[in-house]
Amino acid sequence: MNPAISRAVAVLRRGGVIAYPTEAVWGLGCDPLDEAAVTRLLAIKQRAMQMGLVLIGTDFAQISTFIGLCPESAIARARETWPGPHTWIFPASDRAPKWITGGHAGIALRITAHPVAAALCRGFGGALVSTSANRHGEVPATDAASVQKALDLPDEAMVDGELGGLERPTSIRDAITGDIVRH
Repeated sequence: MNPAISRAVAVLRRGGVIAYPTEAVWGLGCDPLDEAAVTRLLAIKQRAMQMGLVLIGTDFAQISTFIGLCPESAIARARETWPGPHTWIFPASDRAPKWITGGHAGIALRITAHPVAAALCRGFGGALVSTSANRHGEVPATDAASVQKALDLPDEAMVDGELGGLERPTSIRDAITGDIVRH
């Protein structure tokens, strides 16, 4: 495993928050099952828990336990676009923590094709929170220097790499209806 990925995985396992490149912007991530880690991430972002968070995985197995009852057609619709820069909202299962869903009935999930984000999920062995690396309401960071300037994270929490080439964060769609929630 790449040394930077190994360091970041160690930070994640200690309940820390990391910053890493994604498809369009730099992201912040942590263990979605660790409420204290998610609370730290939300404090860094100055974002309310009620808004909910996106989870990413490197394969369907890493995110499937967060999906509640839904038609197989909804899962098939999303799987046709994965791995890739497509986020889908599914009904949340009982395993989806309220600090991730924000109390909503759905959960936003993506199987990433971004090499750094996917390597982090593989190294961690599960899904990660993936939200833009910026304070809520500010412009998302598009390079490591901007993340450091805005959020002052420790060096071990930074995973260098290139963005995935998208001009804006991934679209978010409803898996049941196919409707676009965010362009």
